[in-house]
Amino acid sequence: MSSEPTLRVADLTKRYGERVALDAVSLVLHGGTFATLLGPNGAGKSTLFQLLTGLFVPDAGQIDVAGHSMHRAATRALRHIGVVFQQMSLDLDLSVRANLQFHADLHGLPRADAAARIAHGCQAAGLGDDLERPVRELSGGNRRKVELVRALLHQPALLLMDEPTVGLDPKSRRDLLATVRADVTARATAVLWATHLVEEAAGADRVIVMHKGRLLADGAPDEVSRTLGGGTLEEAFLRATAGPLRVADGAAKETV
Repeated sequence: MSSEPTLRVADLTKRYGERVALDAVSLVLHGGTFATLLGPNGAGKSTLFQLLTGLFVPDAGQIDVAGHSMHRAATRALRHIGVVFQQMSLDLDLSVRANLQFHADLHGLPRADAAARIAHGCQAAGLGDDLERPVRELSGGNRRKVELVRALLHQPALLLMDEPTVGLDPKSRRDLLATVRADVTARATAVLWATHLVEEAAGADRVIVMHKGRLLADGAPDEVSRTLGGGTLEEAFLRATAGPLRVADGAAKETV
């Protein structure tokens, strides 16, 4: 694990009118770490991802990616980020290869390098025979795999996965997790995987629990379970997110 963080978020705040979507969120993520951002629907996970990817600007706080400030050097910061959004974002009428080549061109990858990475990524994901197929002919699970290959083409230091397994069958979910895990091992990628499924968080190196725009707990799965009152991770998570917001020190607070 690198001593320098891949992602540093400090006191990140975002409001929509009177509603506080993110309330002074801070976290640090190092390379070689698979972290799950666990929270119920409406917890603020997607808002955090929108800020991390530069789609929206925070009202307060700081984001640094691979040492680059999202505020002062957004282009440099974004070069180090790969993203799989919750909503599918492929061109259904283009082939798998054409979708991936378009992304490679956007990142300025030389054609020879892009071709090699596309071939290797698709082969590793079990898509080696699908390169010339239109994306609309693929299953939901294989479309997600294409999006993951695309997100990794420019070899980002930080991979953001925003509820990527929604609608996938158990095998597709398992395959996607395994592919991401393999990249963490091979390249020491830092992964932030947003989910509301406790089973996806249980095997993570680190679990970050979010509820009503605040971070409730952060640590290894067993540490988080203890912080949130004991029992299994699922029991602790459901208990912590069922009522008024409770931060890690036990104090209760309601979010506006």
